[in-house]
Amino acid sequence: MPARDLALLTAAADEAGAIAMRHWRQAPEAWEKAGGAGPVTVADIAVDRMLRAELLAARPGYGWLSEETEDNPAARLAAETVFIVDPIDGTRAFIAGEDGFAVALAVAHKGEIIAAVIHLPARGETYAATADGPATLNGVPIVASEAAHPEGARLLAPHQALDPQHWRSGIAPGFRRSFRTALAWRLCLVAAGRYDTALSFRPIWEWDLAAGDLIARQAGAVVTDRAGLRVRYNSPAGQAQGLVAAAPALHGPVMERLAGWPE
Repeated sequence: MPARDLALLTAAADEAGAIAMRHWRQAPEAWEKAGGAGPVTVADIAVDRMLRAELLAARPGYGWLSEETEDNPAARLAAETVFIVDPIDGTRAFIAGEDGFAVALAVAHKGEIIAAVIHLPARGETYAATADGPATLNGVPIVASEAAHPEGARLLAPHQALDPQHWRSGIAPGFRRSFRTALAWRLCLVAAGRYDTALSFRPIWEWDLAAGDLIARQAGAVVTDRAGLRVRYNSPAGQAQGLVAAAPALHGPVMERLAGWPE
């Protein structure tokens, strides 16, 4: 099943990328979602509509969780296997005409991601993995880095991740911090060994995390929530409690430096 689903996701991601590229750098109509949930564009909606129609037509028994579709918790929680979709991850980058946006697609079976594709159409990059195979970039296997020490490790995270409250004794490690808008892409960059760790200490929607989680893990990285636990997908809330993704020898030392949960 993972290989069949991967082929389906790959084809859908290519088509989704083509739709997104027709709107990219064309001043697409955009607006802010209610409740401060961030921006959305006509491209996000068009991609979501296509993905939902084609993926569910191919797998009518699967559930559906997408950033741009109103959630139906009863239906998706009743499904053993679920599509978890972010039609355009990095919408702010997309609106700004930057190339760091991605289509992020995953299949979760009984809470575990079994197939995943992250496609960056403006960069010509497609990351993919199944639960029983390697992580790849454009078909070539990728491997996480061998970094083992937080000091000097290459970090992808918002600047708030270095706030003293998150670290023992109020001192963040001497990371070399960078940032990418799309969380899915950040996880891919850790998977490919171009960065050593990615951190986020806020609740994360499953559609931002699911595909990158599998790709990073199949590349050898360790991916957990803020408490060091593996994320279970298709949860009632549809969220994970933060992210610590790191090279295999680095995850433990990063967790050791983290402070406990804020009061």
